[in-house]
Amino acid sequence: MAIPLSTKARTLAALEGVLKIAKIAPISFFTANDWKNNRAVIQKHLSEIFGNIPLIVRSSSLQEDQRTASNAGRFISIRDVLEPKTLQQAIDDVLASYGTAESANDEVLVQPMLSRVIRTGVAFTCDPQSGAPYRIVNYVEGSDTAAITGGSSGITFVHAQGTKVQPPTKMAPILALLDELEGYFSGQPLDIEFAVTQNDERECLYLLQVRPLVLSTSPVSADIHFHDLALIETKVAQGLKPHPFLHGRSNVFGVMPDWNPAEIIGTRPRPLALSLYRTLITDATWAYQRHNYGYKNLRSFPLMVHLHGQPYIDVRVSFNSFIPRDIEGGLADRLVDYYMDRLLAAPTLHDKVEFEIVFSCYTLDLPQRLSKLSEHGFSAQEQETLTNSLRRLTNQIIHPTTGLWRTDQHKLATLTQRREKILAADVPSITRIYWLLEDCKRYGTLPFAGLARAGFIAVQMLKSLVSTGVFSQDDYDGFMSSLNTVSGQLARDTTNLERTTFLAKYGHLRPGTYDILSARYDEAPDDYFSWRHDAQPPSGERRPFSLQLDQIRRIDRLLEDHGLEIDVVGLFDFLQAGIELREYAKFVFTRNLSDAMALMRGLGTELGFSVEDMSFADAAVFSELHTGCGDARELLAHSIAQGRTRYEKTRRLWLPPLITSPQDVWSFHLPETEPNFITQKSVTAPVVTPENSTALRGAIVAIPSADPGFDWLFSHDIAGLITAYGGVNSHMAIRAGEMGLPAVIGAGERLFAQWSQARQLVLDCASRRVVVLP
Repeated sequence: MAIPLSTKARTLAALEGVLKIAKIAPISFFTANDWKNNRAVIQKHLSEIFGNIPLIVRSSSLQEDQRTASNAGRFISIRDVLEPKTLQQAIDDVLASYGTAESANDEVLVQPMLSRVIRTGVAFTCDPQSGAPYRIVNYVEGSDTAAITGGSSGITFVHAQGTKVQPPTKMAPILALLDELEGYFSGQPLDIEFAVTQNDERECLYLLQVRPLVLSTSPVSADIHFHDLALIETKVAQGLKPHPFLHGRSNVFGVMPDWNPAEIIGTRPRPLALSLYRTLITDATWAYQRHNYGYKNLRSFPLMVHLHGQPYIDVRVSFNSFIPRDIEGGLADRLVDYYMDRLLAAPTLHDKVEFEIVFSCYTLDLPQRLSKLSEHGFSAQEQETLTNSLRRLTNQIIHPTTGLWRTDQHKLATLTQRREKILAADVPSITRIYWLLEDCKRYGTLPFAGLARAGFIAVQMLKSLVSTGVFSQDDYDGFMSSLNTVSGQLARDTTNLERTTFLAKYGHLRPGTYDILSARYDEAPDDYFSWRHDAQPPSGERRPFSLQLDQIRRIDRLLEDHGLEIDVVGLFDFLQAGIELREYAKFVFTRNLSDAMALMRGLGTELGFSVEDMSFADAAVFSELHTGCGDARELLAHSIAQGRTRYEKTRRLWLPPLITSPQDVWSFHLPETEPNFITQKSVTAPVVTPENSTALRGAIVAIPSADPGFDWLFSHDIAGLITAYGGVNSHMAIRAGEMGLPAVIGAGERLFAQWSQARQLVLDCASRRVVVLP
């Protein structure tokens, strides 16, 4: 049975008595013209059919729920209307919200308020951003539908169409309702609003609204999408099985643990960015560094896999790599299993595994931290074995004269010298690209990985000074603010250096370190900096830090008691160098990487490829061009074409941040704090708040919620939008998607506080990444 989509009221009326899965509350509707000419008759009629119960007066304008624009949230609805006089005013107010464009045929819908509502939300029949066949439900437990549509909170559930994976019990009727509605409105993507009531322990689903879902792209074939997900399911199932060369009985894949691809390249990186990150870090370099520093030999194990282009850390490989190399057999197995169980019990720790889950270095509070292993069956002897092993490993890293970090520090100077020779040499650009990347691995990312580990140990050691009572939190903060990091230098130099000098020093940096589409500072300096030296006082000032005599004595005793082979001065030299050099190493190695990408861009131009084209190439093609004699244009064109095809899959797939079972590929809840990225676009712009109305044009606007009251912002030609709260189905998400406006909806309080205070941001919605610019 086919039913035409019409106004909100007429569509619901057409479904009354037809719908099987859900109920529709009694309805009455009339036109603006009817109300103008017959107010008393209509009010009498409403009184007769509804009696004296609370009502909701809802908009049903001809201007909303269209196939090209929903105008979601543009017009008002008024709840809990009871008195006749109040009802008249509510109807007048709803009609007034239509504005001067009100038509005589615009309608007003009146229904009784539902009671005992336990769940409300909205749902889509497919992903409005990619057109992929996902059921997407955004809901809250409670009666406040406005919490979803107004964007103040919500839980998101994603379910691939056609899967045999059973949804959670409370989601099943909503998915069934979407299936039934699709049968009535064949071929039309839908956006519905629903509520669930409870009477005598029985839940009852109500349909509140159904309208066309406006897509920003063509719908994706369900068969093709199903095939792609089936391949991912198979890959995940294989990866979760025991491995003959790895400790641990199970596995998990995550976007945030260890080398954190979500933060560095985003969850949907272009093929060049993904392949560069693999080449320089996660295929082999990472494992060489860990082994060099005394951990298990994981060489030949890639740390990161990709699921049709979406990068995931193989968490079992990661956990194995944090086991000291002299911990063998059963103890290593049980440690990896313990780490995995901890992560599964507290998945929110997936971006904090090195601090909160694994024991990867000796600290002054290690015995206390290890004591909790007793609750999980680890004997005192096993804890002592681990303690001694971590002490030996840590002593090897932090030693004042032979510490491994010192060797890594020296490699950075070699990288700088060789880079100058490569750039000055009379060789083809492809040769320069090859050697810049090769050197970047050997003398750049390898020592960077080592110094990053030293920096992690330094921070852990500082935290242990706090936990043992030697440091207060103020002492910790004071030490950190005394450091001379690259970011601190850059902040000071933005006001202290002239433009040319500044760009000569920092011009190679770019917001997306591995993204060729991200302009270097020296390619678009005015996009990144105001160059007004009088505008702001120098920031990033260092503060002096010194230890009290009593602290020196206590630390000296602790070092001796714990068997750490370093004195107080040596320890603080290490703490300072470990943290400062980590940033400096990245600053240095990114010169090679950034120069290589600039040369790739130039090579592409010579051969007739845009920088957009080059972002789809695989880094391996440049090695092939260097070592072989193939046709450069032909090889690049082939690589770009392959990358484009794969990226189409990458951008339309929706996967959870932590995959713990093959079923997770098909059906999952998103963490409440997972931001919703709208559109596949990227924008770099200053950040402003709505109060700064003269600066809205071309800016990214930060607002607390996705409330439709902020609709006026869209008239100011803004460049992007971020909100603290709001789900994928909120008004602002829908409107931003319709307008093709890059937006991050529902960033969560922590990220919103950070991003809204930034001077400038990069919103990379395709890669689901936000970068704070200086």
